[in-house]
Amino acid sequence: MSIVVQAQGVSKHYGGFAALKDINFTIQKGSIVGLIGPNGAGKTTTLKALLGLTDFEGQLNVLGHDPRTGRHHVMENVCFVADVGILPRWLSVGEALDYVEGVHPRFNRQKAEALLAETNIRNYRQKVKQLSKGMVTQLHLALVMAIDVELLVLDEPTLGLDILYRKAFYDRLLNDYFDHETSIIISTHQVEEIESLLSHLLFIDQGRIVLDSAMDELANVFTEVWVEADQVAAAEALKPIHVRDLLGRKSMIFEGVNPASLASLGELHVPSVADLFVAKLQRNQDPQRGQS
Repeated sequence: MSIVVQAQGVSKHYGGFAALKDINFTIQKGSIVGLIGPNGAGKTTTLKALLGLTDFEGQLNVLGHDPRTGRHHVMENVCFVADVGILPRWLSVGEALDYVEGVHPRFNRQKAEALLAETNIRNYRQKVKQLSKGMVTQLHLALVMAIDVELLVLDEPTLGLDILYRKAFYDRLLNDYFDHETSIIISTHQVEEIESLLSHLLFIDQGRIVLDSAMDELANVFTEVWVEADQVAAAEALKPIHVRDLLGRKSMIFEGVNPASLASLGELHVPSVADLFVAKLQRNQDPQRGQS
C-alpha cells in the first residue's frame, strides 16, 4: 500500500506559541483518517501545512511533493472542503458549476450534473440563498464528488447542519464517493458521527499527536471495564487511563493491559472513540491522572 502523506518532526510556531510540536504520522492510500481534537488543538494548522498554506519546520510529503515548494502539484490531486452547509449565497447553481469547472482541473461537470439529477435541485438559475440547507448540502456534495482526486480533505465539513443532514452527508460520501483508491482526511470534533467511517485515527491535542492507530487495532490496545463495586481497588491498582461513574459502577479504560487480567474485574468492552478521545485528552492534559 502506497503512502499518500508522511509527516516527520513537523512543528509550527506563531511567535512564541507552538501550534504543532514535532508531530509524526503516515496516511496510506485508500484510508479514511479521522483527525480529531478540541478547538485550538492544531487540526487546522496541520491541514494548512498539508495544503501548502503555511510554512513549517520538519519534513512533510504529500502525494510525493513538499507542499512548501510543490503546492501546485499537490493541489492538482487534492480537494479541500470546509463546511458543506455554506456556499456563496449570491451564486446560482449553474454559476457554482461554472466556477468549480474553471478552478479545478479534475472536475467532471457531466458527473456533477448527473449527481444533481438525483437531488431536489432542478433549476440551475436558482440562487444558493433560495435553496434549503439540505439542498445546499446536496449541491456541495455534487461539486465535491465530481472532482477526481487522490486526497480529499474535509475540515469540519458538517458544521452548522442538523443531525439528519450530517448523516446524509457522510452516508453519501461513503457509499457514492469512496472507492478505496481515494484517501480521505476528516478533521472534526464530532467524534461519534464519523467513528463508523474511519479506518485510522489521529488524536491531536495541544499541538501533539496523542494517538495514532488503525481502527482495527484499538481492541488490541484499549479495554473498557465496567468494574464491579468489590473490584474497584484491584482495578485501580492496574492504573487505568480514565475513570468515570457509569450507572452505579465505575467504568475504567486501560491501555496495553492484557484483557485476561481484567476479566475478573467486571464486564469487558471496546471503548467508543468518543470515550477514548476523552481519556487520551485528559491523560495528555494531566499525566498523573490514573497513576496514583
